[in-house]
Amino acid sequence: MKQLLSVFVAAGLMTIAGQAAADLALAQKSGCMMCHAIDKKVIGPSYKDVAAKYKGQADAEAKLITKVAKGGSGVWGSVPMPPNSPKVSDADIKTLVKWVLAQ
Repeated sequence: MKQLLSVFVAAGLMTIAGQAAADLALAQKSGCMMCHAIDKKVIGPSYKDVAAKYKGQADAEAKLITKVAKGGSGVWGSVPMPPNSPKVSDADIKTLVKWVLAQ
C-alpha cells in the first residue's frame, strides 16, 4: 500500500512540475519574460512579488487578467505594461495569471 501511495505521489509531483515547465514556456513564448522574471525585478516586477502583493485577494485573478490583457501603469512604478491582447489569447492570459499567482 505504501509503495502504491508513493507511486501516486511521485506521479502527481511530476505532473505539477511538467505543468510549471509548460507555463514557463508559455510565458517565454508570449514575450512576458522580456520584462519579468520569476524571482527578480527586470523592467516589471518579479512574479514572486506580484504573487505576494495579491495573495489573499479574492479578485486578484480577474484583476490581473484584465491588466495583462489591456495593459496598465502606476501600480509598480511609472513604466507602463503594454496590452497583450489580442497577441496573447484570453485562455493563455488566464493560464499565465494563474501561474504567476502560484509563485
